[in-house]
Amino acid sequence: MTAYALTLGDQPLDLETLDAALDKPLQVALSEDGMQRARLARGWVEELTRRGDAIYGINTGFGHLKNKRISADQLDKLQENLILSHAVGVGTATPPRIVRWMLMFKTQMLLRGHSGVRPELIRRLASWLNNDLLPVVPTRGSLGASGDLAPLAHLFLPLLGRGEMQLGSAGEIRPAAKVQAEYGLGPLRLVAKEGLALINGTQFMAAYGANVAVRARRLIDLTDLILCMSLEGLQGSVRPADDRLHQLRPHPGAQIVAANIRRHMTGSEILKSHEDCERVQDPYSLRCAPQVHGAFRDALSHYCEVITREINSVTDNPLVFGDGGDGAATTEAISGGLFHGAPLALVLDYLAIALTDLANISERRIYLLLAGENGLPKLLMRDTGLNSGFMLPQYTAAALLNECKVLATPASVDSIPTSLGQEDHVSMGGTSAVKLYEILDRVETVVAIELMCAAQAMDYRDPLNPGNGPRRAREIVREHIRHAEADRLFGEDIQTALRLLREDEDLREIART
Repeated sequence: MTAYALTLGDQPLDLETLDAALDKPLQVALSEDGMQRARLARGWVEELTRRGDAIYGINTGFGHLKNKRISADQLDKLQENLILSHAVGVGTATPPRIVRWMLMFKTQMLLRGHSGVRPELIRRLASWLNNDLLPVVPTRGSLGASGDLAPLAHLFLPLLGRGEMQLGSAGEIRPAAKVQAEYGLGPLRLVAKEGLALINGTQFMAAYGANVAVRARRLIDLTDLILCMSLEGLQGSVRPADDRLHQLRPHPGAQIVAANIRRHMTGSEILKSHEDCERVQDPYSLRCAPQVHGAFRDALSHYCEVITREINSVTDNPLVFGDGGDGAATTEAISGGLFHGAPLALVLDYLAIALTDLANISERRIYLLLAGENGLPKLLMRDTGLNSGFMLPQYTAAALLNECKVLATPASVDSIPTSLGQEDHVSMGGTSAVKLYEILDRVETVVAIELMCAAQAMDYRDPLNPGNGPRRAREIVREHIRHAEADRLFGEDIQTALRLLREDEDLREIART
């Protein structure tokens, strides 16, 4: 796969860039301005070290041990011990696509020039990215308090020649020292402040959150398109998308969804065929789709603002400041709480709820498509009894939705004091991030099942032409999934529909335009 090239430390990262880089290896360059900022910050740390004043994490212990002074000859050992002692994560490995972005976001942060690590350390991280050397990072163990301490400690264990790495997504997991040696990379000895700068931060949460942001932005346009396919299959009405209605309750998300419905349904002969039927109103999963899909859009908009802000932020502690020259008197370190995960944890939980509701309404439309109303055969197949039809795909959707509802319980409402009370309020954002990632996987599958069922329902409306959007979308589906008039391995069809949902550029283009 061709690597995605970008320069770090020059411009802020945005979601459009991340969308283009999704699931691709990275080829990064380090901006000279960013490296100059890093060199200045390193000089400030060295000046503070020479002064000998007590500065948290540079010449003191960590957390509850903040008042323990460390002698000058032990400052480097302190940083190594910090990485080793904090690498206590457990559970399955973080997906490589997330690990890449953890490294990218940390490198971007270090180039802001307030963390005080050496330029050679930053170049090592760039070398990992450019060779797709990915540390193995367990998913469990972050409180989202002093950032993501345990995951980030595992991320940077290979700097010490410890831990494990793999080459790309498909690479064998091996000892990090051996993997790096093949690329001429030996262990680095950390110096004052570096270990702390590496493991303080929110890059674990942010990488998960950014991945979800990119994929959810792709999903919502597709969900509106698939809704229109279900409207055609069920002979639903587009009157609830009338612009006059949405001017009276002008939520931006609902207005966008209503406009999408009107656009996609242009040219529908199916709509015209039942203009004068006796049905007055559709069920809520059709009629209220602008409100539900729109509420998700509005939640996603706020979520993306927070994620974009976070991936370009400095989340280390303490941070170093100076005048840009050699004025020692103006050099200082300031301790704060920029690492605290609350800003992320709340929106991660918020989007988990919003995504679950999106799956909720999609599953209800699947149920309607199978119910045998408005001239559709029950279970979307004419010869049932001998055949079960599309009965079981709805079971799968219901099971996945149940999992979403369990996982959507907010983690951020909990706080368990740690470090003997020094860290007396924690965000639990690491849990929020991993849960949200799992929810999105399930929601994509539920929507893919709706795509498959809606295409089947539309077939029964032939020879009437559907609207422009549903017509073109069904054509793509039928290139990969054939109409069913007898039972077959519908599980394979679900996987094909999911692949189309996630990867088909033509389907995504129809949804956008």
